[in-house]
Amino acid sequence: MSLPLAGRVCLVAGATRGAGRGISIALGEAGATVYCSGRSANGQRASGRSETLEEAVALVTQAGGRGLLAQTDHSDEAQVRALAERIRAEHGGLDLLVNDIWGGDDLTPWGVPFWEHDLTTARTIIDRGLWTHVITARHCAPLLFGRTNPLLVEVTDGDGFGYRGTFIYDLVKFTLLRLAFDFAAELGPRGVTALAVTPGFLRSEAMLERFGVTEANWRDGAKVEPDFIASETPRYVGRAIAALAADPNVRARAGRGFASWTLAREYGFTDVDGRQPMWDTHFTEKYGPVPSADYRSWYDGMWDRLKVPMK
Repeated sequence: MSLPLAGRVCLVAGATRGAGRGISIALGEAGATVYCSGRSANGQRASGRSETLEEAVALVTQAGGRGLLAQTDHSDEAQVRALAERIRAEHGGLDLLVNDIWGGDDLTPWGVPFWEHDLTTARTIIDRGLWTHVITARHCAPLLFGRTNPLLVEVTDGDGFGYRGTFIYDLVKFTLLRLAFDFAAELGPRGVTALAVTPGFLRSEAMLERFGVTEANWRDGAKVEPDFIASETPRYVGRAIAALAADPNVRARAGRGFASWTLAREYGFTDVDGRQPMWDTHFTEKYGPVPSADYRSWYDGMWDRLKVPMK
């Protein structure tokens, strides 16, 4: 069995459920040691959901890697600093940092125009879904320095300029693309690649529950929401990130945003059921094309100055 990430040390910030859990498991499949961080552990529940970090850690190990519990509130700088110190003490650094912290699903005001948003709630969404990424990168990105082919991944929603349904959600998720771009500019000279990755319609635990289905009969969810037929499991975007982490030429992708379906075409991986869900094809056929968020034509000159090769 191929284990392309054997010996690699990873941190998935926001690993309890959803994409973060799927990413952690996929990294375990590839043989990595994975620090799974988040708040829901040791009997504490950070949300009304039942998933725990302990479960995520066990699933990483069952998949073939080594899962490590790292209960952390990523909005608390002291806790993030302590996590970084622990990783340095135990493993000397990191090969992969995945920023997948969110916590805004229950707060997002769908169907409400921005001039009617509750600003306290909006600020909480920004703090949870964006500022936590800044805190985590501030303290954990230096752990990537000096490693072989190190990678920082910002997990977002969408790789284009299309409106994401409501102002505050769109602001946070699109800004994560810019965050990856900025991190790439500053980390590139230190040999670290930073980029962003998005899943398609994610078949998360919460979404399965919302449509009253399980992974075994998930297609029945399309009776509630027709677009669900093009959904993907969290493992799909996880395998996308595992493929990027194993790619010796990943630096050519620095600063850009990539989708699970695009990377599946390029690297050839599949979802857990052997399919290759292509959300872009489904979306374009039903709703039309989404404007691209690939800034390449704008910043080619900057990459030349930084001597970062671009495809």
